[in-house]
Amino acid sequence: MRRRTLLASALPWPGGATTARVAGMLAAAAASPMALGAPAQPGEAVRWPTVRLLDGQTWSAEQVKGQAVVVVFWSTTCPFCLRHNAHVEKLHRTLAGKPVQILTAARDRDPAAVRRYLQRHGYGFAVTMDHEPLQQALAARKVIPLTVTVDRQGRLRQVIPGEMFEEDVMALQNLT
Repeated sequence: MRRRTLLASALPWPGGATTARVAGMLAAAAASPMALGAPAQPGEAVRWPTVRLLDGQTWSAEQVKGQAVVVVFWSTTCPFCLRHNAHVEKLHRTLAGKPVQILTAARDRDPAAVRRYLQRHGYGFAVTMDHEPLQQALAARKVIPLTVTVDRQGRLRQVIPGEMFEEDVMALQNLT
């Protein structure tokens, strides 16, 4: 699978951190994975948390039985996420009626800003702001965008850091 990760060393992150500082924090977190909980490893069953979607509905493990799931972590302030989310939206529209769900987790604090972002770009995929329990269940990495795939048996298949090419995102429809 071809993919690209586009991070500049001086890229500002929320809270004034730079990519280099964030990379240092991620390295420290990787050295102590128990501090982040116990995310599933590839091939292991995912323990899905129940999360509240931006529209107020609840999303739970019961809703994904027998379905594959693509989870994408992102932020409204991330230019790489903007391009990546355009591909995710195309995948979302392609998968309508198929046994694959797309759930995205916005790493933002302001629900109104996330709603405006979704409306401005015409995105219709499911969004939660409960990113922490999803992160603990799926991946210790906190890079964005971060794409996680889970097969129809509920096993973690892939954790893909960074922006992906459109054809790589569209290949995720093969989870069915």
